[in-house]
Parts: sequence; structure tokens; C-alpha cells
Amino acid sequence: MIVTLDGPAGAGKSSAARALAERLGWCHLDTGAMYRTVALVALERGVPLDDAPRLAALTERIAIEFRDGRVLADGRDVSAEIRTERVTQATRFVADAPPVREAMKRIQRRLARDVDVVTEGRDQGTEVFPHAEVKVFLTASPEERARRRHREEADRGTASNLESVRRALVARDEGDRSRPVGAMRPAADAVVLDTDGLSRDEVVDRLAALVTARRPECRVP
Repeated sequence: MIVTLDGPAGAGKSSAARALAERLGWCHLDTGAMYRTVALVALERGVPLDDAPRLAALTERIAIEFRDGRVLADGRDVSAEIRTERVTQATRFVADAPPVREAMKRIQRRLARDVDVVTEGRDQGTEVFPHAEVKVFLTASPEERARRRHREEADRGTASNLESVRRALVARDEGDRSRPVGAMRPAADAVVLDTDGLSRDEVVDRLAALVTARRPECRVP
């Protein structure tokens, strides 16, 4: 069974997807981390960010794994490195390259083959897994998402201004919605879940209920 969680940055996709996968005992696929990993390796190896064919070839060669909450690239833990501002800025070039997205689509489908998976990103329910059994579009107000992202950055020891974070999220939303490929939008058959005022556990409870409704035999703790 495949559960897709799409939506804007700061809506709680990653934490909700991770928690839901843990509760179900399923695989968790963080596709944003996959694009970040390609961006990191491209920077390290000097692959030009405007060379889409070379980026796509690099994507096919990197062995990306998710293990115990960590992201591995060819066996190396890159969980912290892919969250740096340098990689964040480079990731858009990788994610906007059509050949890279086609390569990622193949890789993500291969990773989800024959397993139960919770996958999250921007285009999981629309492009990568259009036949997923459960599709959810998580959203929240820009103000709420900015507060969450601001707290995350503070927890990582990164100094930031709340209003600057909000403006950056709004700008990112516009870019994600207008992408030539993999644009952010709810799938026609997705459940739209506004997470304003909800705790992570409350969000996960609602997601688990959607899974159980689709697969009654699935016992969710």
C-alpha cells in the first residue's frame, strides 16, 4: 500500500510521514531529502547545477538509503549536510531539472515496489504515485508554517528572523506551484488536511484513520 503526503514546506509532512510510518511499521520515503542528496553530491563533485543531463546521470549513480532515521549516500551519513543553506539553495536547480525528476520518479517507484510505504514530497500523489491508495495534501497557513520552521531552525542552533522565514516560505510556495515539472498541487482525489492548531500526534491520528478506512485489516496502534 502507498500513502502519499504532499504539500508546502512547513506543513508538517516530514514529521507526520515519519511518525505514521513508525506507527504502521512501514517504510518512509523522504523525497525532498533525495533531491537534497543529489544537490550535495553535485556540489562536492563539481557537477554544474545547470547541466541537467549530468545531474540526471549522477542521480542514477548515487545509492540513496533511508536507515534508522538517517539519510545515506553511497553508505555515507549525509543527514546533517543536506540541511545546510548551501545545499538548500542548490536543491532547486536539481529539483527543477526534468531529466532529474524522471530519474527520481523511476528510483522512487523502485524503492516503493512490493512494500508498504509512506512517501512525502511535492508531487507524490500527482506524478510519482498517481494510483496510490491514500493521498493527502497537508497544508497550513504561512504564519503557522513560519513558526514551525523558525522553531526547527532554532533547535538546530540557526539564528533566523520569523518574518524573514515567513517571506521565504511564501516565495518558495510560489516557486513550487509554478515549477515546469513536478509542480506542487493537490491530486484531484487527495484529502486536503489543514494542520493549523493540530499537534503532530493529532495529524498522525487523522492520517492513520484514513489508512484504516482504506485497509480495515490494518491495525494501527
